[in-house]
Amino acid sequence: MSTRGTSTRGIAEATGIPWETWTARLDALGARRMGHAQIARHLTEQLTGVVANPEWWAQSVTVAYEQHIGARRPGQAGDGRFNVSAGRTVDGTADDLLARWGALMAGEPGVACADPPSTSATEKWRYWRARLADGSRVSVNITTKGAGRCTVAVAHAGLASPEDVEPWRAFWKERLRGL
Repeated sequence: MSTRGTSTRGIAEATGIPWETWTARLDALGARRMGHAQIARHLTEQLTGVVANPEWWAQSVTVAYEQHIGARRPGQAGDGRFNVSAGRTVDGTADDLLARWGALMAGEPGVACADPPSTSATEKWRYWRARLADGSRVSVNITTKGAGRCTVAVAHAGLASPEDVEPWRAFWKERLRGL
């Protein structure tokens, strides 16, 4: 599997704490016997006042630690299933791209939806969401980047195995190129 793990270098740069120090602290705390939420709560307390958005960084450190000790594989969510994402910046307005994505997916035989896809919009975002027949979920988020361009991001959550990740990543990248 070529899914990448969490960047420990990025964590060290953002927090000012080397990755080896994080692992030693968490091992000393007994984090190998703790659940994800318990570790993250502890880290949030440690990171408050150290970094902006301590909750987000606590999640990042927790996931990287879980990967480090073998409790979680790269791309694996807390429920044991796997996620994949892909994105691209594309010419067009958010409304235009939402319509183009809907049309692209309506004719797509490779995606069996359990229910009809839903769409929604806010001032800044457009969303396309679908629950697939295999129980996984796809969310497409479109936001204006400026000057007639938007970022289109596909998040596919709930894949059954790590072997599902790369085929779906390739599939979504190909669909994004089709926009």
